[in-house]
Amino acid sequence: MPFDIVTPLASPTGAELNLYIRHSPVPARAAIQINHGLAEHAARYARFADFLAGHGYHVYAHDHRGHGSTRAPDAPTGRFAGKDGVDKVLGDVLAVHDRIAADHPGLPVIIFGHSMGGLIALNFVLRHSDRIAAAAIWNANFSAGILGRVAQAILAFERFRLGSDVPSRILPKLTFGDWAKKIADRRTDFDWLSRDPAEVDAYVADPLCGWDASVSMWIDVFELVFAGADDRNFAGVRKDLPFNLAGGQRDPATDGGKAVEALAARMRRMGFSNLVSRIYAETRHESLNEVNRDMIMADLARWLDALSFKRTTTTGP
Repeated sequence: MPFDIVTPLASPTGAELNLYIRHSPVPARAAIQINHGLAEHAARYARFADFLAGHGYHVYAHDHRGHGSTRAPDAPTGRFAGKDGVDKVLGDVLAVHDRIAADHPGLPVIIFGHSMGGLIALNFVLRHSDRIAAAAIWNANFSAGILGRVAQAILAFERFRLGSDVPSRILPKLTFGDWAKKIADRRTDFDWLSRDPAEVDAYVADPLCGWDASVSMWIDVFELVFAGADDRNFAGVRKDLPFNLAGGQRDPATDGGKAVEALAARMRRMGFSNLVSRIYAETRHESLNEVNRDMIMADLARWLDALSFKRTTTTGP
């Protein structure tokens, strides 16, 4: 079932966000705010939103800057912004949270993010954990390490030589291209996303998916990665905040889920006491579009249903 509502939302950052809303048919326990991944868009989460709504959750999902049908004067497709891209992306997420608070005062909000959306979601928690009742960070890699620093150096060189508003020539080869090669007997260069050929073909056929990100967007993505890799940035987050981390054993974007496990281990060492994590066997990058998606979504629903929420009066930043 498609989303109930598709509406523009004016963000204080200057973007007109393309916002999708799916309402629960029963009194909602909480709202879930979805953050999609790189080179895709929020409409791809309609099936997931329908599932969540059926379990008693309102769902809000917007196209990030430079993605889908969101429009901003400084964010053509493939670019977050001319400058301050990370701050603007997180400002847009905050605008969606303000919309949820206006629509459903006091209703707890759970933030969900897949891949790049997981980077965004965790960074939002690091800045605004008082707005969040729980967080699900899926298929996100905060373990860039020395190779991430090398990528940043490459991007700095590309920005100097080519500019920041053009597609990177090198990063797609080091990421999407490298991940494609790690799938044996692949039909397409996007088989690393899922074992379900119908889902892969839908992604390949979608003109809003699979494009090459700009130099500046890659720079912003690595800023998100390294912010989440710094333990000091977790200092303001309460240690009992519920977290759900998930990954795939055959996901080349997270080194077979090892990056997800590393994040879970770091957070446990930091004292986060209400954290669950799972790496799904044989699963590739897009858990929600994999052949075992029903089981994965059912696991999430059980985790959500077990949470104890307190209604909040927070309506602003």
